[in-house]
Amino acid sequence: MNHSFYSADRMTHLKIVVVALVAAIGVAGLGISARLSSDDLTQTARASGPAIKASKAVVLTSSEQSAIQ
Repeated sequence: MNHSFYSADRMTHLKIVVVALVAAIGVAGLGISARLSSDDLTQTARASGPAIKASKAVVLTSSEQSAIQ
């Protein structure tokens, strides 16, 4: 058994790459699965009603301070 990554042989490096690849595929599959199942919960929480079209931009400001020059 090699305790150093630098002195490991080719087969040990291959095992590390395979384990990392399997773990990455597992995490990605779990993430996709969780994303697809949570979509069912958000279907009922979506807003309903008429769409509102944006008109001209409006700038609102207020200031209680007086300007001293």
